[in-house]
Amino acid sequence: MLKILIPTLMLFPTLWLSPGKWLWSTSIMHSLIIALMSLSWMSWTSEAGWSTSNFYLATDPLSTPLLVLSCWLLPLMILASQDHTKHEPLSRQRTLMSLFVSLQVFLILAFGATEIIFFYIMFEATLIPTLIIITRWGNQKERLNAGTYFLFYTLAGSLPLLIALLLLQNETGTLSMFTIQYIKPLTLLSWGDKLWWTGCLLAFLVKMPLYGVHLWLPKAHVEAPIAGSMVLAAVLLKLGGYGMIRMMSILDPLTKELAYPFIVLALWGIVMAGSICLRQTDLKSLIAYSSVSHMGLVAGGILIQTPWGLAGAIILMIAHGLVSSALFCLANTAYERTHSRTLTFTRGMQVILPLMTMWWFSANLANLGLPPLPNLMGELIIISSLFNWSYWTIFLTGAGTLITAAYSLYLFLTTQHGQTSAHSYGLVPSYTREHLLLTLHLLPVLLLVFKPELMWGWTF
Repeated sequence: MLKILIPTLMLFPTLWLSPGKWLWSTSIMHSLIIALMSLSWMSWTSEAGWSTSNFYLATDPLSTPLLVLSCWLLPLMILASQDHTKHEPLSRQRTLMSLFVSLQVFLILAFGATEIIFFYIMFEATLIPTLIIITRWGNQKERLNAGTYFLFYTLAGSLPLLIALLLLQNETGTLSMFTIQYIKPLTLLSWGDKLWWTGCLLAFLVKMPLYGVHLWLPKAHVEAPIAGSMVLAAVLLKLGGYGMIRMMSILDPLTKELAYPFIVLALWGIVMAGSICLRQTDLKSLIAYSSVSHMGLVAGGILIQTPWGLAGAIILMIAHGLVSSALFCLANTAYERTHSRTLTFTRGMQVILPLMTMWWFSANLANLGLPPLPNLMGELIIISSLFNWSYWTIFLTGAGTLITAAYSLYLFLTTQHGQTSAHSYGLVPSYTREHLLLTLHLLPVLLLVFKPELMWGWTF
């Protein structure tokens, strides 16, 4: 763990002491080396599953894919931010990249934490850099409003979790993930216990987000700069799923009765968020609502508490992280040229940027679940485990799959086909930097097809 954490911390002096002309190249190379080093976590040697560097930081097959995803995303965020920040003062460029690095440090500590209270502190700490990125580097005047939504939704959801964790510590005497699975089952009978159960899950359901408490997400995505959207879609939403998987083993006796309304809401959210996508005119908003739809499927897979459901949830989280981030990068390439997120302004891009159309096509196919990509793998495993749990779920999950295909087709056809508008003819061609960025997003998705056990090794 320290072989990744210490080089990440050393990125701070690298950023602030590098000469201006070498700032971007040194930071990208440094962070890319860290990302490649993080792949060494994938080789598990421990029979117990945990690989520890000390009592407070450890990795296991559940946290490792998410840790590697967090490390992989940092060079991509820096690469994506290069164009729209190049006209800013050097100090602001260094500050922005320092916020990216601090976010990565908090994420490594959150996914690597073995104490639940330590995980909670790092889970909350990710708020600060994300909030500054949205409010200080956002594109539109609504960014302060979006930052307020993001802050208060997350805080309102996570304060009950803090109280629930303190009560759990008082009851069991430990919050260590190593030992808490071996404690005797809790006798949860009273109304207070039911409130405790809800408090434990509410913070993670808001973070995912569950349909109904999702209103902060489209606002935050739309107003955030490209790197903010990437890290929100790829990693910060996954903190909610990861936290739920970790907490569910403790909440077991009550989950069988109390999970029903949340499963219904998650499955209804798949259909509703997908239907909202079909009516969107804003490019980033459409991609943000598609994330709500996919996370509804993940929440359903986790809440039914079967090995298949958990395996499907982990696979879909990793695959969605890479593909959704790639879609935001594509939306940003259109925004940097047209200076508008309105779908109709990007009409007919196939004629002007044919190579970008290939990337749009690939990312959309991955998003709707093209065989044999991990997106389809995760969706099929979750849908089949939900069907096994209750036959009625097939109506909502099936409708959700059809709507996903419909809005992905709508997104591709609206942006790439049709009559090119007059102001589009003077657009600059695509850069090598953008093609590299999209290759680094979609190549891991293809490679995971050949070795999917890197993601589901925890459950099977």
